[in-house]
Amino acid sequence: MAVRGHRKEITTEITRATEKHRKHRRMFFKRALLALVIAGGFSLSLVGQAPQPAPPAVFTAAQATAGQAAYTANCASCHLPDLAGQNEAPQLAGPNFRSTWGKRTTRDLIEYMSATMPPGRPSLAEQEYVNIAAFILRANGAAAGTQALAPATAAVIGSIATGRPAATTAAQTAPRPGAGGDGDGAPRPAAAPASRGHSVQGEVKNYVPVTDAMLRNPPAGDWLMARRNYQAWSYSPLDEIKKDNVKELRLAWSWAMNDAGSNQPMPLVHNGVMYLGNTGNMMQALDAATGDLIWENQVGPNSIRGFGAVRNAAIYHDKVYMATNDGRVVAFNAVTGKVVWDTAIVDPKLGFTNSSGPIVANGKLIQGLHGCDRFRSKDRCMISAYDAETGKQLWKFHTIARTGEPGGESWGTVPDLARAGGDTWIAGSYDPELDLTYWGIAQAKPWMPVSRGNKTSDSALYTASTVALRASDGTLAWYYQHAPGESLDLDEVFEKVLVDIGPEKDLFTIGKAGILWKIERRTGKFLGYKQTVFQNVFEKIDPEKGTPTYRQDIIDQKMDEWLTVCPSTEGGHNWQAMSYHPPTRQLIIPLSQSCMEIVPRKVAFEEGSGGTSAGRRFFEMPGSDGNVGKLLAIDVTTMKEMWSRDQRVPYLTAALSTGGGIVFIGDLDRNFRALDVKTGEELWKVRLETSVQGFPVSFTANGKQYVAVTTGNGGGSPRQVPRTIIPEVNPPINGHTLYVFELPKK
Repeated sequence: MAVRGHRKEITTEITRATEKHRKHRRMFFKRALLALVIAGGFSLSLVGQAPQPAPPAVFTAAQATAGQAAYTANCASCHLPDLAGQNEAPQLAGPNFRSTWGKRTTRDLIEYMSATMPPGRPSLAEQEYVNIAAFILRANGAAAGTQALAPATAAVIGSIATGRPAATTAAQTAPRPGAGGDGDGAPRPAAAPASRGHSVQGEVKNYVPVTDAMLRNPPAGDWLMARRNYQAWSYSPLDEIKKDNVKELRLAWSWAMNDAGSNQPMPLVHNGVMYLGNTGNMMQALDAATGDLIWENQVGPNSIRGFGAVRNAAIYHDKVYMATNDGRVVAFNAVTGKVVWDTAIVDPKLGFTNSSGPIVANGKLIQGLHGCDRFRSKDRCMISAYDAETGKQLWKFHTIARTGEPGGESWGTVPDLARAGGDTWIAGSYDPELDLTYWGIAQAKPWMPVSRGNKTSDSALYTASTVALRASDGTLAWYYQHAPGESLDLDEVFEKVLVDIGPEKDLFTIGKAGILWKIERRTGKFLGYKQTVFQNVFEKIDPEKGTPTYRQDIIDQKMDEWLTVCPSTEGGHNWQAMSYHPPTRQLIIPLSQSCMEIVPRKVAFEEGSGGTSAGRRFFEMPGSDGNVGKLLAIDVTTMKEMWSRDQRVPYLTAALSTGGGIVFIGDLDRNFRALDVKTGEELWKVRLETSVQGFPVSFTANGKQYVAVTTGNGGGSPRQVPRTIIPEVNPPINGHTLYVFELPKK
């Protein structure tokens, strides 16, 4: 671990990075746990040929049945029950899977799963991996027989998984709901367990309705929205806990949470009551001083779709709002927990999801949408607004431009069906004076232009952008595209922090490329940038307009040819939000340092296809000394680095700064720390049950200041990459828990 006042200048010279990479690659390829997330494929249909002989059978029906059970328990939350895949989890049944794996063997598949799956920690018995492979083969048309599949069996997958539904599985197969089907007979999704519903009933005493004035200027002891205020500062003005007494912090209480999916929550606290979103679409109200449960309501489905995270909720008047992982928004009565209204953003059968919740602006609930990686002829990703009292949709803004719409020409010749991506999976921010709400738009899908059928010169609006929408009607005020034609899953979807510097109204944001952008938030004018980690993706960034230029080999990318780039899809920066500390005028930014090789894959241009369609291999970032985690303080006026703190493991919480001059931060190795906001010096540390991840908050209850943080597992690249390049760190695979700390009573 190192605390530095000023970092060395980072070079972007490609040749030096490549030489260093070769050395790292030789070392890391010796490790068996290289995480290779593979997707993509292209289907050819041959008509009029003579019937082909039945391919050999290499597994038994009993193995496939057992594999389906193991898959449902361990894999379906990411790859979906019907094997259609989503986000970073590739399709496991259909032409994209067969294109990627057709020339490889069953032994390759079993060895790959054994080394990398589940992403948190490969932990299944050898026979379970074999059975899951049998289930995947059956889902791709392979027939069961009398010969049992073994780990050493080396049958070429393309010779047995023909895509033609096998007679032994025909009764079990059906197209994916809402996806149009690909003719491969993917297994029908199993019904989710029944939701618990309003399982604990009680009432919040002396509830005070949350007003627009309170949202504009939150009470010091409350945490009423994502990142606490409209400006997205992740800053608490409370100062009872300060530098000279933080070492006395002790556990006040803890609360076991739903132990499934990806736990990355941000509790709300109002007037001494905490509202806590759990995975599995559950909301709870707790006494914030004691941890006693007041009410609980699980609105379902009682399953994990996508990552299953509930990163934030919202509160307004007498209601608490949560976005579910099947694409709905639910309003609870804040006093009783009863459902007031339940509105579908899109048809839940279409496979969209959410991992972050809404914000409230002038009586409107504004919500993003996730799970937009599939090709759909009708539906696409959007930001939408709802009447906070009734749930009625008021407006929507589509984040993917189609033919005939503004920006439609920016996709080149890509048909509307195949224009995917543009997810909005991090809650936006809001300027009440301008009545503008600011949102980050994720990358285009598939990740790489050669897979999606266009070029880096096709900007693919409005992906990899910050958009400013008029909260009144959802119309576009301006957009700034950080990475036109984004090509490497280095998206810019993350928090938009609003800071006034004299008369200048600025917006700060940072994405996976690790570039901190400074934008004038009234007009979208580019003001400046700061590189925070080593990157060799862009050869240059225009100092006047901020437009980056890709390396030539990225521009010339070819199918199935690997590129070496820094950072990796871990970022740079990811969902772990930065904090703005007003007293010192600093941004405190959690960062990660890793690199990757990435390869584009072919994809079938048909309904329900798509996905990320790229393979990846991860390695340490050159010049990092093996330190993946980095916490960086930047002066907002000068954009100069004030201090940085590097460590072996990544930081997996947002940064929380306080009026007591403290920064709170958690990491993969179970540590939760308090640091001096001016220097980065450690003041206090506690080791918790498992990986510390989520969004720490500070609040008051009964007049006393508390600090809360969660532990948990799950997530995409921020968990997958460390599993590869820091194999010695192995936090427990369960332990979703909320911890609340206090100073001793005097």
